[in-house]
Amino acid sequence: MATTAPPATPNDLLGVTKTLDLLAPRWSVWVLMTVSSQPLRYAEFKPRLPWLADGQLHPRLRHLTNAGVIERTEYAPRHVTYGLTGRGAALLPVLSVIASWGDTYLEKELVANRHSGELQPERIAPAQNIDDAVALLAPRHATPILFSLQARGTTTAKTLASEAMPGYGLTAVYKPLERLVADGLVTASGTGDYQLTASGRALTPVFQAISAWATAPAPEADARRTPGPGAAPSQNRSGRWATTPTRLPAPAVPAAATARPALTTTPPDRPAWQPGDLFSHQIPARPISPAGGPRR
Repeated sequence: MATTAPPATPNDLLGVTKTLDLLAPRWSVWVLMTVSSQPLRYAEFKPRLPWLADGQLHPRLRHLTNAGVIERTEYAPRHVTYGLTGRGAALLPVLSVIASWGDTYLEKELVANRHSGELQPERIAPAQNIDDAVALLAPRHATPILFSLQARGTTTAKTLASEAMPGYGLTAVYKPLERLVADGLVTASGTGDYQLTASGRALTPVFQAISAWATAPAPEADARRTPGPGAAPSQNRSGRWATTPTRLPAPAVPAAATARPALTTTPPDRPAWQPGDLFSHQIPARPISPAGGPRR
C-alpha cells in the first residue's frame, strides 16, 4: 500500500543522507546535545560525558565544528568554549523527532520496576535512541531504498536496484535489503516483493524533519557572523555553515554539572533538552531481542 507522502526529490534524499552522515559518528549526538543549553569549556564536558576519553571527544568537537553546528570561540589562549550555532540550535527539534521514533519503535529489554518489581520496558536516553535510530538509517544505500519504498509502497528488488542503487547490478541490492529486513524496517512478501513495515512507514516525519532542516537556509545570525577585530580564523573552519571564532571578553564560567548522569528521559513533543535530560544510564551493550520493534 503506497503512502500518502509526496515523492521525494533528489535534494530531499541528498539532504537526508548528508545529515545522517553528520550524526552517524558515535557520540556526535551526545556531544551536540551536551551543549544544547549553554556553551561549555573543554573541561566541562568531562563530568557530563564521563565515559568519553580525550581521544574521542576532540574528534567529535572537530567534526561538529566543521559541519557548522558547533562553533569554537576563543576568548583567550587558554579559554575556549564550544556552543551551538544557529544552525545547530535549529537541529534540536529534528533530534527530538528522531528520539521520539526511536523511543516508540526500537526494541527495549524488560527490566524490573525498582518499586513494584513488575517488568516494564527499560528507559532509554534520548541521545541513545537517536544514535540507535541513525545507526539503522545511515549505512550506505539504506535511506535511498527506504525512500523508494516509501514512494512505491510495494516493489521488487529489481526496481529498488534501479532507483536506489543506479550503476550497481541487481545482486548488489540484496545485502542492504537483507539488513533492512533484519532491522525490522522492511519486510519481504512470499512473492519476492518488498515493502516497509509499520516502523519503516513511521519514518516519514523523521525524513521530513531532516529534509526541512537540511534544505533550509542558514540562520541569519550564522550567515552574518564575521570576524571581529583581532579575530583568529578557526583552524577547523570548513563547510557551508562554518563559523569563525572571535576573541571576545570572557563570560562568567558556569559551574560544572555533577558527574552522575540524571535518570530522566525526554517526552517526544519537547523541542529540546535540558541539561539533566541527556542520559538515562550509561550505555551497556543490549542483545537483540526477537520480540519488540526494530533491533538496536
